[in-house]
Amino acid sequence: MTHMHPENVVVHGDLLEVLPRWPPGCVDLVFADPPFNIGYQYDKYRDDLAPTAYIDWTRRWIDECLRVLKASGTLWIAIGDEYAAEVRVLMRQKATLRNWIIWHYTFGQCCKAKFNRAHAHLLYFVKDINNFTFNDRAVRVPSDRQLKYDDKRANPIGKLPDDVWKYSRVCGTFKERVGWHPCQMPVALLERVVKACSKRGDLVLDPFAGSGTTLVAAAKLGRRWVGIELSDQYAAQAARRVEQEIAGAKINAPEAAEAAPATTA
Repeated sequence: MTHMHPENVVVHGDLLEVLPRWPPGCVDLVFADPPFNIGYQYDKYRDDLAPTAYIDWTRRWIDECLRVLKASGTLWIAIGDEYAAEVRVLMRQKATLRNWIIWHYTFGQCCKAKFNRAHAHLLYFVKDINNFTFNDRAVRVPSDRQLKYDDKRANPIGKLPDDVWKYSRVCGTFKERVGWHPCQMPVALLERVVKACSKRGDLVLDPFAGSGTTLVAAAKLGRRWVGIELSDQYAAQAARRVEQEIAGAKINAPEAAEAAPATTA
């Protein structure tokens, strides 16, 4: 039996068991940051599958995310070097790649016998190249023509960001760090994705909710949101984080009330 999807909640469970119960075409934006299959230990999962098994699992969760995504919807996938090319090939017949973003971060991973790694991949897909949301004015930044050269040819509304995004990793000593999850993305990065690729009131799904960063960004920007998380501990902590950060945003900045989650029916 197919059920309606939940909203503004973190669902505890395996996404391959949760998503098949949702109706098709109910989500506007998916941001997926799956385990990279590099032997990392999470609370309920160790990502050390055989390569063929990992690729098969990746294909299955992508297909489920695409099924629940609207025809006008957008899918972002964060992935490491090890499987970025495989994900691109898997997606070739499923959706259109609009950008292959490189997230270049400071405080990268220090290596002893090869060049240090200071990036991850963000693959940006749409289901219908003629029908999707892209709010360019919401994410424009000042150009060098504006900031450095006082060039009259500069567009007064700024330029779209390049396809190399520079955001620091959220390190252990950072104020933003939650402390209970080993991998956490910066809220500012997810805010750019949510602003660009969804509208107020849209439903944003993170099928690997983890520390809840996607959900925080969506809630702050007035989107409906839902996360799925395999770990009961992470699910509870992520839901608590969203609640606390939204409450803090309302206290510290009254004007942020406009960005509160939309009321659900």
